Amino acid sequence: MDKSPHTRAPIGASNWLGGIGRSAARSRATLVAIVVFAFLFLVTDWISPGPITYFDVSFLASGGTTLALAAIGQTLVILSGGFDLSAGAVISLVNAVLAANMSMTDMDASVVEWTAIGIAVGMLVGAFNGIFIAFLRLQPIVVTLSTMFIVQGGTLLILEQPGGFVAPTLGAVYMGDAVPNLLPAPILLLGIVLLLWAWLKRTRYGLALYASGSDPASAAAIGISVPWVRFATYVIAGGLYGLAGVFISAQTGSGDPLVGNSLLLSIFAAVVIGGTRLGGGKGGPVGSVFGAFTLMIVVNILLALNVSAYFSTVAEGGVLLLAVLFASLSRDSVLAEQIRQGLAALRARSVGLLVTQRPKVDRRLAFAARRGVETGTATPVPSFLKRNVETIRYAAPAYVALVLVLIATQFVLGNVLTNFSYWNALLVLSTFLAILALGQGAVILTGGLDLSLPWTIALSGILLAGMVRGSDPALVYALPLVFAVAAGIGLMNGIGVVMLGLSPIVVTLAMNGILQGAALLYSNGTPSGFASPALRWFMTGYLGGVTPVVVFLAAFVIGATVLLGRTSFGRRVYAIGNSLEAARLSGVRTGRVVIAVYVLSALCAALVGILLTGFSGQASLGMGDDYLLPSIAVVVVGGALITGGRGHYLGMFGGALLLTALQTLLAGTTLPYAFRAILFGCVVLAAVIALRERRTS
Repeated sequence: MDKSPHTRAPIGASNWLGGIGRSAARSRATLVAIVVFAFLFLVTDWISPGPITYFDVSFLASGGTTLALAAIGQTLVILSGGFDLSAGAVISLVNAVLAANMSMTDMDASVVEWTAIGIAVGMLVGAFNGIFIAFLRLQPIVVTLSTMFIVQGGTLLILEQPGGFVAPTLGAVYMGDAVPNLLPAPILLLGIVLLLWAWLKRTRYGLALYASGSDPASAAAIGISVPWVRFATYVIAGGLYGLAGVFISAQTGSGDPLVGNSLLLSIFAAVVIGGTRLGGGKGGPVGSVFGAFTLMIVVNILLALNVSAYFSTVAEGGVLLLAVLFASLSRDSVLAEQIRQGLAALRARSVGLLVTQRPKVDRRLAFAARRGVETGTATPVPSFLKRNVETIRYAAPAYVALVLVLIATQFVLGNVLTNFSYWNALLVLSTFLAILALGQGAVILTGGLDLSLPWTIALSGILLAGMVRGSDPALVYALPLVFAVAAGIGLMNGIGVVMLGLSPIVVTLAMNGILQGAALLYSNGTPSGFASPALRWFMTGYLGGVTPVVVFLAAFVIGATVLLGRTSFGRRVYAIGNSLEAARLSGVRTGRVVIAVYVLSALCAALVGILLTGFSGQASLGMGDDYLLPSIAVVVVGGALITGGRGHYLGMFGGALLLTALQTLLAGTTLPYAFRAILFGCVVLAAVIALRERRTS
């Protein structure tokens, strides 16, 4: 029996409601970001001494727009399946370009002209990234990290220290009111950018962007030029970073070569909070804008509650981790699988079915040690060169380049090759990178990357100096405590990667921010204390004409070579880097090995922090900032494959010697310090390009 027309929804209405439902489902993450923002906005209103006014809204808008613009650019890159660590550096570069090229005579400078210049600068950097990533198919993380250091060096060449001048016309346009007492100009700017995105999303490029990020192979199969889509994405993202640099220039009215460096963690946090999936294909800039303002409100709430501003990076790092974890939760997530496996192991243990509970009986089959043993004609053992031909092939270039640098140093600086003091100093300065090469190298060999090294180094040095305060006996308890803290840091990194299934880049980047806040809180912004005499002697004294740390370095190199090349742990590290699934099916407890690798990396970073404190006599904030890219550079230059599975510690040690010799050569010239960052970035890119096709068969 047919239902009455009064009880049936029209077909058009049903389709309309179904369309709304599907759109809501697709935009669920964005809607959640909007709801969280609205809730925190109400909390701000509740804890404020008075009602929120138009001035408060305008202040929030101007404070969050730089981050929101940069987050939109980062969102496009992540939608394409990439990462961009150069975003903050591009913002600093544009700010420096504007501040260094404007003068007091440009009081009425053209806003359109200077905005176009800032966007163009950002697009040029984006094109640089896009060429290496899209067409040369290099790892986005390595390329953009190298670009970050190159751009930072270039920024310091343009503007060495804070200063310069930005025409007030930029501030009047970008920081004023689009509609007096109704619409702040920053909100209008973001609205225009989002409207452009709404149009771009419906073009062929927009559809190709989501397709390329979701499944590059399928996208290529249906005729999408994935390399050109990725190249265009990095160019557009660079332009948005450039616009963010223009806005922050208008906001500050001057230049600062470091103004954008602290935004990197916040940019990723805003993107993740906004619902964009790391790995590509899902999300959008609208959520990222609300994610950016959510972070701003969180910081404002902390300040309103009289919480130290040092907690801001801790909050950002924690929010980033929680947002990524929340977005990844599902029945098929790594965390859900870990819980299921744990429960299964408990049930198996209760009935005695675990492998470790079986009787210890040797069930191995007996094999002849070598073919021909029965006949007395054993196969001859291959020569040393044949056994190690692959290792020599990839490690030798670092040592060849080292010889060339040493020869150049002899010509530039004079008599150094026959000067024992030069060699002693070279080995002392190489110690820091040689130690980091073991930890970062082990992580890279498994296919990961540790971005938490800078503040692990700094926090370790600050903790040691604060506890020791010049006392040798205090080292007895200070050293174990510092290493225990470092082990805990590495353990948390490893658990985040293994147990929670989060990206190593995200986990270690968030951890770096958390450690920065912890160091600031512990030192109250000003580290105190100094190294003990014994530690100072170990790093700067002499024992038989040799600095004691050189003897330690020799022992460390031998131990690291044996650890990665001659132990079961080292073999498992290489197995995981070549194929995680194959290693797991071969019986390797992959989770334990990966966690151990991150613990090893943190311990090496802590050791470097301790030795740096002894070398300089005290610890300082940011003392580890100069070691992130070099720690990766020595591994890559030493012949390791950045995607894991190939490399040898002796090659990494050669890379440490090479980069230290380059530093020494640069220090003896009149070139500015900024060239060091540019050099390291170029060296990494050159090494990755040279070795990208040389995969072991």
